[in-house]
Order: sequence, then structure tokens, then C-alpha cells
Amino acid sequence: MTMTIRQPLPLLDNDILRTFVAIAEAGSFTTAADRVFRTPSAVSMQIKKLEEQLNATLFLRDARSVTLTESGETLLPYARRMLALSNEAVGRFRMPEMKGVVRLGAPDDIGERFMPTILRRFAEVYPAIMVDLTVDTSSQLRRRLQEQRLDLTLVNTAPGMVSHDGEVIHTEQLVWAGAKCGTAHLREPLPVSIWEDGCCWRADALGRLDRDKRAYRIAYLSAHTMAQRAAVIADLAVAPLPRSYLTDDMTALGAKQGLPDLGSFEVRLLTGAETSDTICAVADSVRFAFAEMVGIAA
Repeated sequence: MTMTIRQPLPLLDNDILRTFVAIAEAGSFTTAADRVFRTPSAVSMQIKKLEEQLNATLFLRDARSVTLTESGETLLPYARRMLALSNEAVGRFRMPEMKGVVRLGAPDDIGERFMPTILRRFAEVYPAIMVDLTVDTSSQLRRRLQEQRLDLTLVNTAPGMVSHDGEVIHTEQLVWAGAKCGTAHLREPLPVSIWEDGCCWRADALGRLDRDKRAYRIAYLSAHTMAQRAAVIADLAVAPLPRSYLTDDMTALGAKQGLPDLGSFEVRLLTGAETSDTICAVADSVRFAFAEMVGIAA
């Protein structure tokens, strides 16, 4: 009787899996290389080794982007689970005291655009700390912090507003967003999609239209930036939005289209009266995430 001896399956390297996940999230080898602190050529070599181990092509590359193949999409959830389990195991030994719940606040636009990435990366480093996220207007978040219902919060500060509380972690230009090749900005009165009362951008944007004597009407009113974007993309209205929030089907409008400049706004990080190592860990994670995202955008 002949017994077939099978070779053991290769063991996957967590460092390579971390690079693989970074490329999948960034859609770019160069951006992923910055995130994992390696050169682009080293990242390419890592992925080549991983593809050889699995006998599968993981990415499709062209001049503009990198996308996952079917095999890459199959590997991605496994890679994330393996990295999460590794971080949890290491955290039990190296940071056993870092556990608990931290109550974090964020405005809707930040909650939608940035918080999924921030929370996922934080969980990878501090798996025993749970972040309880509250999304609300900046004014309500300030009130929650004062009432000690939040441990720390991000808030937007309106253009031109003098504020000395917290720390500035991001500054960005506000623009009038319109549909690409759209005509909403040509209508009279100007249809505006805007937030409900309590948004720090609302009064400033409408005030600038008043000063320019530009007739307008509130066409859409919502507390969610997703609704603002939907109205813009459908060419039903224009809306004041951060420049980084514009997608390929949107464009920034300004003086050439008869709309006033909106200036820049600040994102500030405010902390409560009580601090702890876990709260500081969340704050540091938020600072790092914004610094990284600003670097990538630049």
C-alpha cells in the first residue's frame, strides 16, 4: 500500500496580510506603502510572495487604480480576521490594563466619512477598548460634553468663528457643491440643500448669500450629509460641503457661478474634565488618523 505524504500548507505572514489589507483599503500600492512604512517596491514584493503562496492573482492594476480580483475579495475577510485575532492576543499581554468604554462624539459629515476607518484601525490596536460613538450636530455635541455624557468629541467650527477651546486637528475649505455639468446654480431663487438648525455652517452660508443679495430658497432640509449629497447629485440643489466630500459626480462652485466664497472651517478635538489612559488612546488615534488622511490627500 502506497501512502501519499502531502506537504504542509504554507503559513501566511501577518505583515504581508497587513500590507494586502492596506492596498485593498487604499486602492493604491503607493498609499499603502506609506501606511505600512515600506517602499512601494517592497510592497510589490510582498504581494508577489503572497500570490505565489496562494497560487492566485489578488489585484488587477491599471494606470489609475488597483482593484481586488475575485480571489482577493475572498482573502480580504480572512486577512482582517487573522490580523484582528493577532492584535487581540498581543494586546492581552502588552496592554492588559487598556480596556473599558470611551464615549466619543462626531458631527455627521465626519461620522460618515472618517469614523469607520478610525474605529476599525483603533480596534486593531486596542481590541479591549470599546468606543461608544454619538453622531450629532456640533452644538449638541458640545452640550453633551459639558454634561459629561461624552468623554471627548470632534466638532466643526464655522468659517470666521473665533474659538479657543480644544485643539485644531484639521482645517479645510468649504465650497458650494453642485452636480457635475448641473444647472441648479442657475435657477432663481437658488435652491439650497442644507442642514437643520444647529449646524455651524448653516447660518454662515445663508448669511453670505444674504450679503450678496442672492435670492435663495431652502429646497431640502436634513440633518444628514448623505441627504445633502443626494440632492446635489440629482441636480436639485447646491449645498455647502467640505471640498474633500466632493465625489466624481460633483463639482465645486464659486464666484464664476455667482456664489459667494465660504471660507475654511476647523475640526476641533474637545476633551472632558476627566481623562484616562483609554481616553488618551482614543484621542491619539483620532489625531493620527486625521494627520494621515490629510497627508494622503496632499
